[in-house]
Parts: sequence; C-alpha cells; structure tokens
Amino acid sequence: MQSWFRPLAIAVAATLPVMAQAQDRLSVYAWAEYLPDGVLQSFTKETGIKVDYATFDSNEALYAKLKLLQTSGASESYDLIFPSSYMLSKMAREGMLQPLDKSKLPNLSQLEPSLLDREFDPGNRFSVPYAFGSTAIAVNRDDLADANITAWQDLWDSQWQGQLMLTDDIRENFQMALLTLGHSANSREPEEIKAAYEKLLTLQDNVLLYNSDNPRMPYVAGEVSLGLIWSDQAYKTQQDGMNLEYVYPEEGAIFWVDSAAVPANAKSADAAHQFMDYLMRPDVAAMIIQELGIAVPNQGARALLPTDVADNPVLFPSSETVAKGHFQDDLGDEVLAVYEQYWVKLRSQ
Repeated sequence: MQSWFRPLAIAVAATLPVMAQAQDRLSVYAWAEYLPDGVLQSFTKETGIKVDYATFDSNEALYAKLKLLQTSGASESYDLIFPSSYMLSKMAREGMLQPLDKSKLPNLSQLEPSLLDREFDPGNRFSVPYAFGSTAIAVNRDDLADANITAWQDLWDSQWQGQLMLTDDIRENFQMALLTLGHSANSREPEEIKAAYEKLLTLQDNVLLYNSDNPRMPYVAGEVSLGLIWSDQAYKTQQDGMNLEYVYPEEGAIFWVDSAAVPANAKSADAAHQFMDYLMRPDVAAMIIQELGIAVPNQGARALLPTDVADNPVLFPSSETVAKGHFQDDLGDEVLAVYEQYWVKLRSQ
C-alpha cells in the first residue's frame, strides 16, 4: 500500500507517537484499518502489553515521520512499523531499522516461503511479511454494466472525463503509465520516466480525485464508479454488498508486500517481537484475513479459512496473475528524485 511526495511539514505537524518506555506498552505505526481491534485487545489480554496504534496514509509519510524522530533527538519512538517493500529497502539501507532476533519468532515457519528472502530484504534480516496484495482497476458494475475495461490503457478513454479516482501514490501512477508505454514498471531511465509523466498529463482531464487515505470510500459514497483501488479495499467493498468488479489489467497488476519491522530507535523491541510472532499465529492471521480482507501470507491460516475466502481471486490471485504482475522495487534516491520532480509538476497542473 503506497505516495512519494509528502512535505516534511506534514511529518512535523502530525501527532507524535506515545512513548513506549515500559515493556508493557507497544507503539505501533501502521496503515488505517490494518490491525483489528479484537486482535489488539486479545494480544493485550494474553501478554499484558498495551498497544498504542497510530496510522499513516503513505509510505512516504511513514518515512518522513520516522526520519524526523531519528534525526532530531526526539525522545518519542515507534516500536513496530509496516512499510511496503520498496520503502523497507530504503529504510534498511539508511540504517533506520534494527535486525530481527529470529529466536523470538518461532511462528516464522508459518509464512509462505515464496514471500520470504525477497530482494527487498534478503534473508529477512530486518522484516517479516505481514500482508500482500495488488493495485488494479475497480468498476462499479451497477453504474457501468456495459463498460469494457480490461487494461490500464482503457482509463485514458475520453468517455471517462472527470470520473476517475486514482490513488495518491507516485509509484502506482507512474507504474500504470509506464506499463501502457511498454516500459518496465520499475524503470530507472529518465527518458522513460519523462514519457510516463507526459502520458499521465493526458489522463488529467479524466481524473476527479486522488485518494490513498481510504480509497474504497469514494466508490461507497457514489462519488466515482471507475479507477484504481487496492485488493483489500476492493474485497471489503464487495463484502459490504457493492457490485464492484476487480479487474487485473492486461498489462499486469501492481503487487506489493507490507512487512513488519522494528525501527532502530525502538524502546520496546522485545514487545515488538512478541507482537510480530503473535500476528504470525495461524488462528490470529485467519482472523485478520476474514475481518479486514487483507491477504496474509500464512500457510496455516489459509487452511483455517472458509473455501469462499481461501479461493477468492481478489485476495489470492492465481499464480498466472501474479507472474504477470509487477512488484515495486527500491529504485534508489537518485531515481526517486526524478519521479518526485515529475510528480510535483503533475499534481500542480
């Protein structure tokens, strides 16, 4: 789940985390609607550790807040964070994370091997995968029963003028445009990034709004009937009764992995390890999947799910769909600066 440009002032103005000085408190920084209240309460009941839960709406907001806390000498800290793969790589590279003590994570064996030891964290030195999913196209079929939407390119059709919702996320928007141009979704080439910017400029007339805070709500509220959405948000909207189709584009969907990691300045690292291991318990992971519609890569949990959930293609796409998709790579600061430059220009139009 993902946006690049977030002014540092936002991080400064945001509420600071509760200090987690004692072992009986854990300060967590995660996405909204990401950890069920029941899970937090049952963890506290089992361990006596109270969880203070703050939320962010983009990887870049997470990065800016954590960087500020770690470089300003602030006494506040977070103990557990949930960055997406490309931001995890960046944070590890900059020394913002501490290595995990895997002797405290016996339930690590429950996780899906295909999402372990990935290029964004070789050997899972700093993280364990918590959730995975995709970004694809949402179509409200009650409003657009006959719309033929099969590809990212279809969103550029002039019939959708002033009707689209896009996520407020630089990587997802540029990946979508790069794919329509036949380029790598993780292009590092300045000319290709520029071409993607120019392609996105031609989409602006169709865009009604950007939303990465809660991207399902514009569909639920009837503001939009077509655009981008995350798989977990699409699943939840479908479960609420909306006739929302989740379309994996022909050019390939965008896939992401969110992982749990411990900041370098965490004050309750032991409690963070306890909570990570708790989240990897199959019964707990199954509860998270069913309540939030988040795909958790836990082999034991999937065996506990009802068939209609375990076989749902929005949550658990086919191997062919995944093979055709595009995971987000860490592109490095120099390349990201190019993306940021064009993103600022795009959003100022």
